[in-house]
Amino acid sequence: MALTPLDISNKEFSRSLRGYDIDEVNEFLDHVIKDFEALIKDNKNLQEQVKGLEEKASHFNRLEENLTKSIVVAQETSEEVKSNAKKEAKLIIKEAEKNADRIINESVMKAHKAAMEVDELKKQAKMYRARLRSLIQAQLELVDNEDWDDLNQITKKIEDIE
Repeated sequence: MALTPLDISNKEFSRSLRGYDIDEVNEFLDHVIKDFEALIKDNKNLQEQVKGLEEKASHFNRLEENLTKSIVVAQETSEEVKSNAKKEAKLIIKEAEKNADRIINESVMKAHKAAMEVDELKKQAKMYRARLRSLIQAQLELVDNEDWDDLNQITKKIEDIE
């Protein structure tokens, strides 16, 4: 059982003939009581500080655990986002390649169609030119025909008659 300042204060010593000086003993006991009370008070304060520090340490430990968990979750999320971004990038590239192939194929088909149309236009122009040449030659033959001379003579005779 631990001594309290009250125990020290109430302690009675038996008296003997050649015993200690009572005043000196009482003075010493008063001094011991004050020191003992101060020690108890300091001990109580220290225990309260220890309790507060233990609560803070516990709080910081929980906070550290939460931060560690958060960091792990953030790392996992980061890796997942990277993975998804890579997959999405691959899909975008694949889609772009498909579109590029489609555009190239359409362009090749349009170029081929345009080339065929140019060839057709060349053929039509050649035929038109040949017909025009034939028509002009026929007209020239008409102009060079001797019937014009006869027509001129007939026209002169008609003019003379009138």
